[in-house]
Amino acid sequence: MRLVILDDYDLASEWAAKYIRNRIVQFKPSADRFFTLGLPTGSTPYGCYQKLIEYYRHGDISFKYVKTFNMDEYVGLPRAHPESYHSYMWNNFFKHIDIDPANAHILDGNAQNLEEECQAYEQKIAEAGGIELFVGGIGPDGHIAFNEPGSSLVSRTRVKTLAKDTIVANARFFGNDLFKVPTMALTVGVGTVMDAKEVMILITGAHKAFALYKAIEEGVNHMWTVSAFQQHPRTIFVCDEDATLELRVKTVKYFKGLMHVHNKLVDPVLSIKDQ
Repeated sequence: MRLVILDDYDLASEWAAKYIRNRIVQFKPSADRFFTLGLPTGSTPYGCYQKLIEYYRHGDISFKYVKTFNMDEYVGLPRAHPESYHSYMWNNFFKHIDIDPANAHILDGNAQNLEEECQAYEQKIAEAGGIELFVGGIGPDGHIAFNEPGSSLVSRTRVKTLAKDTIVANARFFGNDLFKVPTMALTVGVGTVMDAKEVMILITGAHKAFALYKAIEEGVNHMWTVSAFQQHPRTIFVCDEDATLELRVKTVKYFKGLMHVHNKLVDPVLSIKDQ
């Protein structure tokens, strides 16, 4: 497990974007060999997406041969609703890059049969050859995707009832009206993300500090689902200084002492112009 600590949100976002860029460029995707990327929504990955768009516009990266699978979507929210995760992804990322819409997969929260939709999503991931890099974010209660506290750590894509804390946290996107926030979602499972070849989790802000502490300094616990990734062979937690506030001083010092190694993952920054 790697813990990459940057000074602030912008630097953490840039480090994550450089890492994604390098992984795609190194992979050399083609029509016969797509790079498969798992993606989150929310405020945390926004800065990373903005950087990736910048890299695309400068001609350093292409998403032509990239397939994406998003983590989750609300149940019952129209796809065109401004707070649906379809809208979020298209407005904040997909429409600004050269990805084929057919290769951008997002769960359908309005499907006639939600169980079948979830099973079909798992099948699509398998048919794509599994996920090369799954990028995720977490909630203040340590949930990844919508795998709320108490979720099975071997869970697959399924329908999930949202915890009250999650509904309250998301109310800010719905005019602070709790009654407008969807109470159910479709989400990939912890096991689905664990199957990825590599996982990168973005954690920023002091309000996520206790969750980061639970994720890396205590044991694996289904009440803090992000802690499961201690057991993944290739996990990178990317955080800012504020997110480390609950960690022991020696833990922070240990991982900061490794930054010269971690920074080699993004330095030099690779470009398709050089291929």
